[in-house]
Amino acid sequence: MMEPDSLAIQTKDLTKRFGAFTAVDKVNFEVRRGEVFGLLGPNGAGKTTLVRMLTTLIPPSGGQAFVAGFDVARYPRQVRENIGVIPQALTSDLDLTGWENVDIYGEFFGLSRRERRERGHRLLHLVGLTERANDLVATYSGGMRRRLEIARGLIHSPDVLFLDEPTIGLDPQSRRAVHDLLETLRKESEITISLTTHYMDEAESLCDRIAIVDGGKIIAMDTPVGLKSMVPGADRIDLVVEKNPDAIAEMLRPMPYLREVNRDGGNRLQLSSNDGAHAIPKILEAIDAAGDRVTSITVQKLSLEDVFIHYTGRTLRDEPAKKVSMFVGAGMPQQR
Repeated sequence: MMEPDSLAIQTKDLTKRFGAFTAVDKVNFEVRRGEVFGLLGPNGAGKTTLVRMLTTLIPPSGGQAFVAGFDVARYPRQVRENIGVIPQALTSDLDLTGWENVDIYGEFFGLSRRERRERGHRLLHLVGLTERANDLVATYSGGMRRRLEIARGLIHSPDVLFLDEPTIGLDPQSRRAVHDLLETLRKESEITISLTTHYMDEAESLCDRIAIVDGGKIIAMDTPVGLKSMVPGADRIDLVVEKNPDAIAEMLRPMPYLREVNRDGGNRLQLSSNDGAHAIPKILEAIDAAGDRVTSITVQKLSLEDVFIHYTGRTLRDEPAKKVSMFVGAGMPQQR
């Protein structure tokens, strides 16, 4: 258990029900100040509803949540003053310049003209938009708009920044620019970042810890390395033998350091092990003793995508149709 003063986000049996449907079911987790915390999950897992509660857009049905030290249900105004929210949709005003988009947000938060000028120029420089600050946002690319919106969300110096699919739909160069920006924020400030993403490489490279959400619950939570180690047979070994793959497969199956041994066509075998680096010398020795020879061998570490599939399954699960309000948005069912 972390000390309360070190926490940026804390939930206690946080629950959200829409009629008889439970979208978030007694979720408990803690996020340290300065941590980059990732939320992964399939469609309809409850991620959006969870973030909506943490950002005060919808009230919890049960339990508690604290963001920046404030109860989201009792002190929503204080929570909003201390968070920045970058939604998935691009929301910058096309009819204003980049500078005007940032400046007007600072005014919304009650910053003085001097504070807005100082912070705005610094943030536009941080996101690489100084030279385009006075151009209409209508002339910006999608990647430029995303970087502008991150600057805009930081104008009031929030303690916690919520990012929902920040790089979806961006080209590889723009994705890399956003990644570099988030890495800079992590190194140069104490801001806490909550990142919702479907890009596994993004989660693995940016997040200190990741929670996998499914069925309204957190079903696994750890560092990227820790999550991989929780899956049995995390190392995949592909090898090709010279003579008799069937006999070699039968010989290897009882070995205690291997979890699975399968034929993969021709003379190729696929093995899984909890510790591939130490298993390989024993495999080579056993095959040599059996009078056969390995002509090729590779080891592949389990990917975060493999971990995700392990915990959530392979079946696609589209969300059922819901009655939604055009003023609230999809992902939030409305009671009839």
